[in-house]
Amino acid sequence: MEKEGNITKKADEFLQIFKKGEEFTKELLKENERLRFRIAQLEETVEQSHNEERIKLYEERIKMLEEEHNSLLEKYRQVEEENKDFASKYVEVEAENNNLANLYVASYQLHSTLDFNEVLRIVLEIIINLIGAEEFAIFLMDDKTNELIPVTSEGLPLHDIPRIKIGEGIVGTVAKEGEGYFSEDIANASEIDARNPLVCIPLKIKEHVIGVISIYTLFVQKTTFSNVDYELFNLLAGHAATAIFSSKLYTQSERKLTTIQSFLDLLKEKPKR
Repeated sequence: MEKEGNITKKADEFLQIFKKGEEFTKELLKENERLRFRIAQLEETVEQSHNEERIKLYEERIKMLEEEHNSLLEKYRQVEEENKDFASKYVEVEAENNNLANLYVASYQLHSTLDFNEVLRIVLEIIINLIGAEEFAIFLMDDKTNELIPVTSEGLPLHDIPRIKIGEGIVGTVAKEGEGYFSEDIANASEIDARNPLVCIPLKIKEHVIGVISIYTLFVQKTTFSNVDYELFNLLAGHAATAIFSSKLYTQSERKLTTIQSFLDLLKEKPKR
């Protein structure tokens, strides 16, 4: 009996040890599961941290690329503006070159002849083609009567244009003072008044006024005159005056020489018997 009791006691002790082992195993499995869960959490945290770092890195790269993009756009706009500016300047330079060529041709034409009527015709062409005047007249000074006499016109009958006294109206004032007149309201031309044009340019040789160019209407409606227009006005004020004055003197001298020659020819003729 005692022996069986010992066996039972040992069995109980073994069972207790087994139960403890079982409990320990369960606790170990639980701890293992908890550790695995913790590892998974840590891995997820690390992965999330890595993702956040990547996102932050991507955001920084995107921001940097956006800044580069904006910088390139700004440079593109600047280059585009520069190109527009260069194109505009090129057009201006080209127009200026054309105008200089026209001025040169006009100046050359003015001094290419000493025929008075031919010079007047050239001046008319310059005023029509380069300035764009539609109705205008050229007056020359008559020192004997102290009046401005119309010698040629365009768009207006010459016989309808009156003689103008020095100091009378805009035309007479320009002839008296030797300073050009330019209307501030050239776009709205009113009824034509021979004494009060839109533009009046003195024909001057040094400080001596020999006549005026009086412009009443323009082909192209303008709101203001350009620098090229003023260059043309200056050309007409000087070169046209010289050409007209020289051709007039030459024509008068030619007439006198013809008259003298005719008189000499009469004197040389032998009297008839």
